[in-house]
Amino acid sequence: MAIVKPFKAIRPTRDKVVHVASKSYEAYDPVERDAILTYNPFSFLHIINPGYKFHQDVGGKERFRLVHNRYLEFLEDQIFIQEETPSFYLYQIEDQGHKSLGFFCATSVKDYETGIIKKHEDTLEDREVLFADYLNTVGFNAEPVLMAHKDDKRLAAIWARKIKEQPLYDFTTTDRAKHQIWRIDAPKIVTEIENIFSEMPSLYIADGHHRSASSYLLSEERKSNNPNHMGTEAYNYFMSYLIPESEIRIYEYNRLIRGLNGLSKEEFLIQLDTFYRIEEKKDDPYNPSQKHHFSMYLDGQYYSLYLRKKVYDMDDPLSALDTQILFKTILEPILGIQDLRNDKRIAYRHGKYNILKMKDAIDQGEFTVGFGLLPLTIEEIMAVADADLVMPPKSTYIEPKLRSGLAIYEL
Repeated sequence: MAIVKPFKAIRPTRDKVVHVASKSYEAYDPVERDAILTYNPFSFLHIINPGYKFHQDVGGKERFRLVHNRYLEFLEDQIFIQEETPSFYLYQIEDQGHKSLGFFCATSVKDYETGIIKKHEDTLEDREVLFADYLNTVGFNAEPVLMAHKDDKRLAAIWARKIKEQPLYDFTTTDRAKHQIWRIDAPKIVTEIENIFSEMPSLYIADGHHRSASSYLLSEERKSNNPNHMGTEAYNYFMSYLIPESEIRIYEYNRLIRGLNGLSKEEFLIQLDTFYRIEEKKDDPYNPSQKHHFSMYLDGQYYSLYLRKKVYDMDDPLSALDTQILFKTILEPILGIQDLRNDKRIAYRHGKYNILKMKDAIDQGEFTVGFGLLPLTIEEIMAVADADLVMPPKSTYIEPKLRSGLAIYEL
């Protein structure tokens, strides 16, 4: 059963938290990122991009070492402080009217190893090793793994009582998202939360597969180098943000393709007819309306594609996913795309940025054809994970996206 533990977080002082909290490094465009680094000395981006202090780009092990140094400077300057008591941290994000409420905790690498923590994506070994090396050098987790769990009325009741109290942090970021954090350190409540999760058979990684795998590699390395290993050391755990399945928001990733694999438009449509009933929708923006139904934009026109179910077998949770259906009926057999991760002919745009942007990219000649999908559901993701199967890459864009630097777990 699932293990969750409180931890003594390193966290920003209350007066600086709004300045420290940052999105992921890649989420900023270069101009915005440079402005933050120039004018906000408290931003967590200074830790992630330590070379900025020296006006140069650094990489590899040198960057890892400098990240550690910038982190120590934030501690020395009391931008960060350390808790005295192990705690859970309830974190609510309100963005565009939607609230997501979960909590920071330490989760077990043993649960990852034994499959209690379930995954639905493959990881790349070189990235696992690289990030494990990074963690070993910098000595902390700052970006939690996002995991979903089954809704639980007892847990919801604890959260409902807690959010009536004065929060530890309460601030709004420039994207108009409201962030609130409550510390949970009362021993009775901590034990109650631990006991609730000890009855849960599974946790499901929603975002952070490589971070989970790297934390496991790090723990194995440190365990092998520690003759006095007890199993309670910090490296036996990694920081996660656990959230009820009902609080997860999932968007689709649309597929954009360069070229038609040597086919003319007419030849391509004829081959599609094997698997789909095709209807022309003219030039009006069109989204799919149900599962196993896709929209397509080609040569200035929208089409609807309805799967002919008698020519496609759905015999497990993976084969029933729309992302897998599209791959097995169009991308691989007709367009010749076998490697969804590395083939340069395919690109992905998550549905939060809508089907009109897909149309614009095709009209401007960057791509030839685009496919719109419905979002997967959390139930579909859990079913794939429970079956030990792996979804195609870029099957989901999942929110909430958490701010970095709010809670840090030292390794």
